[in-house]
Amino acid sequence: MEMLLNLIHSGLSVVLPFVILLGILIFVHELGHFLVARWCGVRVEVFSLGFGKKILKYKKGDTTYALSIIPLGGYVKMFGEQPGMEISEEDKKVAFTHKTVWQRIAVVLAGPLMNFFFAIFVLMIVALIGEDAKAPMLGDIKPQTAAYEAGFRSGDKVISINDQKIGTWEEIQNVLSLKKDQDLHLDVVVQHEGSTAESKISVIAKAEPNPNILSAYDYMASVEGLTALSAGTTVGVIQNTPLHALGLRTGDSIVGINGGKVSHWRDLETALGKASTQEPLTLEIMGQREGDKEDKSLTVTLAPLESMKSFTMAALGLESSELYLSKVMDNSPAKAAGLKEGDRLVAINNTTLNKWDDVIANIKSFDGKNPVDIKVLREGQSVDLKITPKMTTQMTAAGSEEKRYTIGIAPVVNLSTPETLIVRTNNPLEAVVRGTEKTWDFTVMTVMSFVRLFEAKISPKNIGGVLSIGQAASETYKIGITPFLQMMAIISVNLFILNLLPIPVLDGGHLVFYTIEVIKGAPLSLRKMEIAQQVGMALLMSLMIFALFNDFTRIFSL
Repeated sequence: MEMLLNLIHSGLSVVLPFVILLGILIFVHELGHFLVARWCGVRVEVFSLGFGKKILKYKKGDTTYALSIIPLGGYVKMFGEQPGMEISEEDKKVAFTHKTVWQRIAVVLAGPLMNFFFAIFVLMIVALIGEDAKAPMLGDIKPQTAAYEAGFRSGDKVISINDQKIGTWEEIQNVLSLKKDQDLHLDVVVQHEGSTAESKISVIAKAEPNPNILSAYDYMASVEGLTALSAGTTVGVIQNTPLHALGLRTGDSIVGINGGKVSHWRDLETALGKASTQEPLTLEIMGQREGDKEDKSLTVTLAPLESMKSFTMAALGLESSELYLSKVMDNSPAKAAGLKEGDRLVAINNTTLNKWDDVIANIKSFDGKNPVDIKVLREGQSVDLKITPKMTTQMTAAGSEEKRYTIGIAPVVNLSTPETLIVRTNNPLEAVVRGTEKTWDFTVMTVMSFVRLFEAKISPKNIGGVLSIGQAASETYKIGITPFLQMMAIISVNLFILNLLPIPVLDGGHLVFYTIEVIKGAPLSLRKMEIAQQVGMALLMSLMIFALFNDFTRIFSL
């Protein structure tokens, strides 16, 4: 019985958010068509959420309001909308096809526009509720980089750039976005970590191709070494050390040292240096053990070590986790060669590895002939293996496909969670402005995704269908109301753009017909419209099948 209840609860947690999200967006879209049709004097016969058999219906006046069994769309059936339909003189005044072309355009355009304005409304609500945003904090600034030499330091908080106040990391990116290939002079005011004093840094940011291919800006002003990323406190634990004996394991994250909190790798040595070897060392750990589904907190206390002059990461047998393997893929060259989860990569072809980028670079440079020699540490013992990488297609962060040699391994990731802050406004007018700006940004991003898709800069494998929408709805619903509303706004914008595509059977296709009618002064022939509708239906069905195929491929490959 308990298993059945858990299954029902699990099903509802997936289905309910999907039904709420899609139901609202469909209602909004069809409401646009309905209201403008009524305003233009068109008789609306059916207003339905869903397709197929009607499971609930209610008639008021000339309109039947219905809830239909297939919840993947909706429709507004208008009297006289089928071309060639015989209509009496008396009924012509309420028939859709006998309205002026501009009225028909208004009715068709109303649905997509309602999705656009609804996105503004939703994001206005988000602005009033408050949303998480990445704080304008710099990550790890490495020495001997342009950023370090200019004066930036790890953990700096950006206060302003060129006299423009900065509140979030998004605002930094907006300042650095460029339309032209030209360098940008920056006067940056920062607060160094642990200080309230402000420092001014002047630096030249060089124009680089924008890594975000969905942006409308082709270039991004870049300073070498300037990043928002910081290494976290996830550790690799060397075998046969005191901390390993006390239960500390590779993949654990140190979140506290002697009662003080630590968040970044750069904090660990400093915090350890303050601890006395004459007293116990207490580490607060977050990690998983066998059978755990989530990280749990545990405390490890090391007895005084008078033989040790000072606590250091190396002396305690701790190192970065990024060269330890968290996963060895099934049916991969690594699995066939005998690599195991927990192995620590040491060298490839006698080249010592220092970071994960070294692993990728060495595997990518495989000559396609001779097997690669890999040295690993396993339970304190050195193991030598030979692996033959295979050519695979990898999806990049930008959404494009890249062919390169891989062996099927993944590291124990060591990145800290970015610091966030809540951004909200109590001013309704500011909320409307914020909602409009965000909606426009999402619109540009959606349009650019289509452009990049046709330019073959984004893989068609990124196209998702109803399963992707359901998955996104479920995941954001679990996180909270704000992410769920943001996802609703994004999908609403997608519906706005998709419905305007010039494909017959979609609103955009009808708008093309009416535009031709405006230019010609007469509508297209019934035969031409029928052929166009058939072609459009075939295209739409093909797209839906392809998207569904991508959904299943994505789900079953997880």
